[in-house]
This record gives sequence, structure tokens and C-alpha cells, in this order.
Amino acid sequence: MSRVLVIGNDTQVSREIGSALAAADFPMEYSEGYADTLQQLRKRSFGVVITHPDSTVAEDLALLEEMRTIRPGVKTIVLARQSTPDDLIAALRARVFACFTAPFDTAEIANLARVAASDSQWREDMQVLTAKPGWVSVRINCRLITAERLMTFARELSAQIPEDTRTEVLHALREILLNAMEHGAAFNPEQVVEVTAVRTARSMVFYVRDPGAGFRRESLTHAAIANPTDDPTAHIRQREAEGMRPGGYGLLLASGTVDELIYNEVGNEVLLVKYVDA
Repeated sequence: MSRVLVIGNDTQVSREIGSALAAADFPMEYSEGYADTLQQLRKRSFGVVITHPDSTVAEDLALLEEMRTIRPGVKTIVLARQSTPDDLIAALRARVFACFTAPFDTAEIANLARVAASDSQWREDMQVLTAKPGWVSVRINCRLITAERLMTFARELSAQIPEDTRTEVLHALREILLNAMEHGAAFNPEQVVEVTAVRTARSMVFYVRDPGAGFRRESLTHAAIANPTDDPTAHIRQREAEGMRPGGYGLLLASGTVDELIYNEVGNEVLLVKYVDA
């Protein structure tokens, strides 16, 4: 089992992350700062390094460059006081594993670190196609952990929109992204999904394209969005008959939390549009 190194134990955030890892019997250690982090990496291998929550993204990326001269495969979860779109684009290009800014969800960070520590396929999972503030396009392999990684960046890139609006559009994006990976690619890590985030003056737009053959709405008898108005549980019986896992609410939930959900003719490309006050 790979270890996690948490930089600093002088903040409540770092201590909570360490406590969550320890409570799960996951091997972790603290370092005293950047110099000690490099020293510890020279002595032994760590699968994941979690940076100090009072750092900046620029400081963490500089540290990451030094860490990779010692341990080329180390995964870094960046915690920072704040970030700009340029910071996040730089983190994406530097293949940061995930990025969080305050306020921090320490349980989510600890859980992601645990999964990341044993993940050996991550390096080629996310490719930046084009990126500038207001327009970011990536291609990602169809793995659940990669979807979760992408959501950390999507959350930070949409930080400037109102919290309620951001929560709704990110919830819809996650549902559509997982739907694309599951039904469009059967979670085959050899398949890829393309995701683009565009911020306009009055909207937040996400575009998702999966590698599948698409669908017709009338064929979605296993999904809640296709239920007859007088039979809201029809899809549950259909899923049971086909031996599918419980679920089928993704499209319905997504359509209820964005202002527009637009599919192409084939059904393997979708636009999610959420309007934001100018």
C-alpha cells in the first residue's frame, strides 16, 4: 500500500486530512515544510503528496517540479488559499492530480488521496487539448477516478459564479460525465470522453462528447427521464428485468438543474447551459 505525505501539521485542515487517513488505517506521514518534503522523498517513496493549505498554486507547482526530479511518478493534490483560471490551467498542464481551494472538504480530499495512492494509470488519463481563461478543453480516459479528478478542476474553474448556481451546474456535469463513461464507453479505460468548459458573460456551458454510438430518447426505457407521466417508476422495473444496477436518474437530475440540456442527433454529444447573472 502506497503512503501519503501531508505537508505541515500546523493547520486544522492538514490535521483533519491526516486524521481521516489514519482513521481508515491508511499509511500517512507529515512533513515540516517544503525542504523536509524533498528530504523525505529522497529517503522513501510516497504515492501522494498533499500540499500545505496556506500555499499558492504557483508555489506548489514549483515544488512539484522539484519533487518529480526525485520521484517522477509522485501524484500531487494541490491545496491553495485561492486560485485564478491561469493557475488552474497551469496545474492541468503540469498534470496535478487534483486541485482544491478554500473552503476545503477534508473528507473528500482524504478519500481522493487514498484512491490516488494506489492508482498507477493516472499519468495519461487527462490530456489538455486547449486552455485559456474562459475556454478549457480536455480529453480524459473513461475511469471513475479520472472523472472525480476532473470535477475538482471544474469546481475551481467555475468558482466565480454564485455558489448555488455552481452547485447545480456541477451536479449536472457529474451526472452527464458518468453517464457518458458508463453508457457511452462501458468504463473502458481505453476509450475517451471529451469535455469543454466555456464561461460567457451570461452563462456557464459544458460540452461532453462520448465515444458511444449514441441513443434515441424513445429507447431510454431504463432511464427515469423516459418514464410515462402516469408511471414514474417504470424504469426501475426495466432495469431489474435487464439486470442493471439501481439508478437511471442521471439525465432527469441533470435536466432539472441546468437551463438547457441539448443533445446532438446521434445522442453522443451534449451541451449543458446554465445562465448566470451578468
